[in-house]
Amino acid sequence: MVLSDDGSFTAYSKEYDEHYHSTRDGALQESLTKHVIPAFKVVQNRDEINILDICFGLGFNTLATIYYHQKNALCSKLNIYSPELDTSLIQSLANFTYPKEFESLKYIILELSRVGVYDNDTLHIKLFLGDARKYVRNFENKFDIVYQDAFSPKTNPTLWTLEYFDDIKKAMKNDGILTTYSTSLSTRLALYENGFNIYIHSAERCRKSTVASLVEQRGLEKVDMQHKISCNKDTKPLRDK
Repeated sequence: MVLSDDGSFTAYSKEYDEHYHSTRDGALQESLTKHVIPAFKVVQNRDEINILDICFGLGFNTLATIYYHQKNALCSKLNIYSPELDTSLIQSLANFTYPKEFESLKYIILELSRVGVYDNDTLHIKLFLGDARKYVRNFENKFDIVYQDAFSPKTNPTLWTLEYFDDIKKAMKNDGILTTYSTSLSTRLALYENGFNIYIHSAERCRKSTVASLVEQRGLEKVDMQHKISCNKDTKPLRDK
């Protein structure tokens, strides 16, 4: 475990040579500010919200979603689906030190680390242990929210390609929202060439991030992608081949 700047712990992956969260922005702060809050500004009034959390990791995005949902007394049913390649990581989460904000939710992590599923009347969470690319192709027009939170394009390029985001697009509802910490032009191009509108998300005490949607969004700073392309003609989206 590694202490991040907001006082919450994250972890370090030897396989990917990266932390699971930005130690500068903070694990809890990053999940809430870059993913949950901007996504729920768009969809929180829906009766039922389907979320694809790529990838589950330490579970911060899922737990932050439940925390935000409860704190704001939202009434929607939450269905959260999340692939994770590292089985041993999931089994170890019962011993991870989570922030105090998640203390009342620890029983959910215990259940997920044991059986990979949690259910009650207003919440359904299901983990998939395996390849995220194959998993995403099982869905069509299902997700209101996608948390694109895989390890970085530099270390895990297969989850940032033009073809990958085509699969994500097919899995999302037309009025869904995608959030990601990545602000790289190659990521934004992969989304843009799949028909997404690209927006900059800014918040206090956190670096900028990206929000993408297939429909126009109000109240967000839109990126002029044609201008970006004209100024960076050599930059291309990542490809599977």
